[in-house]
Amino acid sequence: MVKNETEIFTLILHGGNGRSAAMEAIQAAKKQDFDLARKKLKEAGDALNEAHHIQTTLIQSEIGGTPTEISLLMIHAQDHLMNAMTVKDLAKEFVDMYERGQK
Repeated sequence: MVKNETEIFTLILHGGNGRSAAMEAIQAAKKQDFDLARKKLKEAGDALNEAHHIQTTLIQSEIGGTPTEISLLMIHAQDHLMNAMTVKDLAKEFVDMYERGQK
């Protein structure tokens, strides 16, 4: 059993929610619903902030002398989170681009 299983699955959950909201922001912008697109970007940011908080807690714990168990599951969670953060950043650019194209 992985020691930090709850934290790991919570990272995956919030990362997935953030990525999904970011993709929904792009879809809303494609339909020229920029209010919804901005709302979805905020949802993405909120979810990723939750995940980042958990990640920071794990890092601080390790700095304090309690190492985090490295497992394939932890690596997957970190990969999932980093990809979600990238998608969110790109979604913001897409929303901005669609909105500029509308004007």
